[in-house]
This record gives sequence, structure tokens and C-alpha cells, in this order.
Amino acid sequence: MIKYKRGDIVLVNFGFSEGKISKKRPALIISNDNYHKNRQEVIAVAITHNIKRVLFGDTKIDEWKEAGLLYPSLVTGIIRTIKNSMILHKLGALSLQDFRKVQENLRKAIGF
Repeated sequence: MIKYKRGDIVLVNFGFSEGKISKKRPALIISNDNYHKNRQEVIAVAITHNIKRVLFGDTKIDEWKEAGLLYPSLVTGIIRTIKNSMILHKLGALSLQDFRKVQENLRKAIGF
């Protein structure tokens, strides 16, 4: 089994309710090793390259190339639980500076 960790950017195969169509999208893992120990999923936030629309809870990624992304991107405030089987592979990892900004914006968005 491939082990993913907090801060990893992964490519996820998101299926739709009809079951016939799916899209591959990048996501940032925000859950930690303790969460992953006995689970078959991770907690992740969606990443988009639509940087023209930044909503509350979203974070622009400064070091997007170094993180393994193909385009300027932002981490959205959309949080999902993702089965490990939906993860296709690791693209890279977010820099510590970018991850701290994500943490702060998510903390504000959910009131922690």
C-alpha cells in the first residue's frame, strides 16, 4: 500500500454519481499520520487552476511548480474524505510556507 502524508499533492480520480464519468483532479492531503493509521481514506482539499476566482477559505499556491503542479493553482476550501483507492499517484508536496497559509485559511473557514 502506498503511504501518503500531510502536505502531499496527489492526483485523484473523482467519480460522479452516474458512475460512468470521472475526472482526474489534484488534491492536497491535510489529514495526519495518526488519522491514516487505521483508515482506508485521507482528508483532502481540492486544488484548481482557476485562480481568477478566490473565495473565502481558498489559498493561492506561490510555489506551484515546485509542488508538482502544471499551472498556477489554488487550494480551495472544499474538504473531502477520499478513499485511498481513488488516489492515482503522488504529484509532489506543498512547501511548508504554502501549507501554513492553507492551514490558516481553512482554520478561518471552519471556525477553529
